[in-house]
Amino acid sequence: MNKVSSLLLKKYFEENDLVKSDIESFNHFIEVELNKIIEENREIEPTIIPHNIDEFKIRLDKIWVTKPEITEADGSKRPIYPVEARLRKISYSAPIFIEASSHINGIQRESFTTRIGNMPIMLKSNNCHLNKLSREELIQKGEDPDDLGGYFIINGTEKVLVNIEDLASNKFLVEKNVTGPSKFVGKMFSERGSFKIPHTLERMRDGLFYLTFTRVQRMPVIYIIKALGLVKDEDIMKFVSADKQYDEVLVNLYEFVDIKSEEEALDILAKKIGITQSKEVRLQRMQEILDKYLLPHLGTSPEDRIFKAYNICKMIKKYIEVANGEVSTDDKDHYMNKRLKLSGDLLADLFRVNLKVLIGDLLYNFQRIVKRGKFPSIKVIIREKLLTSRIYSSMATGTWVGGRKGISQRIQRLNFLNTQSHLQRVVSPLSSSQENFEARELHPTHLGRLCPVETPEGTNIGLRKNLSLLASISGDLDEDEVIKALKNYGLKPIR
Repeated sequence: MNKVSSLLLKKYFEENDLVKSDIESFNHFIEVELNKIIEENREIEPTIIPHNIDEFKIRLDKIWVTKPEITEADGSKRPIYPVEARLRKISYSAPIFIEASSHINGIQRESFTTRIGNMPIMLKSNNCHLNKLSREELIQKGEDPDDLGGYFIINGTEKVLVNIEDLASNKFLVEKNVTGPSKFVGKMFSERGSFKIPHTLERMRDGLFYLTFTRVQRMPVIYIIKALGLVKDEDIMKFVSADKQYDEVLVNLYEFVDIKSEEEALDILAKKIGITQSKEVRLQRMQEILDKYLLPHLGTSPEDRIFKAYNICKMIKKYIEVANGEVSTDDKDHYMNKRLKLSGDLLADLFRVNLKVLIGDLLYNFQRIVKRGKFPSIKVIIREKLLTSRIYSSMATGTWVGGRKGISQRIQRLNFLNTQSHLQRVVSPLSSSQENFEARELHPTHLGRLCPVETPEGTNIGLRKNLSLLASISGDLDEDEVIKALKNYGLKPIR
């Protein structure tokens, strides 16, 4: 290796860490994602409230995580460093504080700050005491100055969260269908907060398009488009394609030409999925299903319905183009159609689910005390240990939300390279007992991203991979920023 290459590599590794992407992901989770999760669960309304008040709400205002500390048996608190956590078989974690307030009839009753649990802290992240320490300072604190960080300490055991490779959500992919009546099938996972809802678009032998999501099983897509407010056949045709009339769409429009209003379409949908209440309730429940579970990534309010209709029209267009051979089918194994879930994303999933459990427990305790005729302070009924024990349990066992196993693993310390390899592991959620030949194969888009050599032999071959040494992972882009930039370049929204 010549001197220039050697110097460049040395400089690269001085400025960039092998686990930099993972640490950035954890920092993003603590600084941004936690507040987004609180935003999703901002207002809590108990169903049982004291009889002398009309309205009672609990508001979660703000959340933050401090630096790792330990509470000794005598109640004293002090900072804790990783080496002590390892030796004393305790967790390297920091307190999570939340600012909350309760409101009676719209007037604030109490406002307080309380601790709701502990968050395991990733070594070398912004919340870690080792962050930005020099080599000498790290040695003084009992740490290996060449240790990369990027892992957690739970009950004295070093744990790493393995990167999960998954299909990109909110992206419509059309592929050939091997079984079933439809030659091609279009699939999309619509993700928003705790929702990840699969959508399937098919064209059956009768030439009609059918959409499937949650309770709505194989429903003619024209019903759904008209129920969303795009009622005119001419408009549907225009939004599928402005410059070309597709016969496939005409067949669908002709079949359901009788439906002239949004209400009519909603009523037919409600009856077909088995909602049997009065017409008013039927329509309301159907609208709720469309708002909440149909393409939730586009929004969950009534104003977003029309945009959902436009997007379904675009999905139909892509499906027709693929079926007619104008566009090739999507390759699921192309890395453009994949996303990696790093530590921050995995912890966000875990925290989101467990915060809902904590809120459920808070409501249960509040309502139980109200039934006895008392009016409790919210601060008293928040169980601090509940959130902590559930997070620790998942981190210790590796069993994650959604039934996934092996997410958190004990770090391998056979040698330095073995540790580095474990910190850069990427695992596919596909079952290792099935063939999945295409998923296991080396894909040209792996170049520079994943190591073409490092994968185990046997059942896990090609499903357990490793990031290449110089790979870096970009974070989530802010959609608003992207749209703002596109508008500056002349993008005009559809109205």
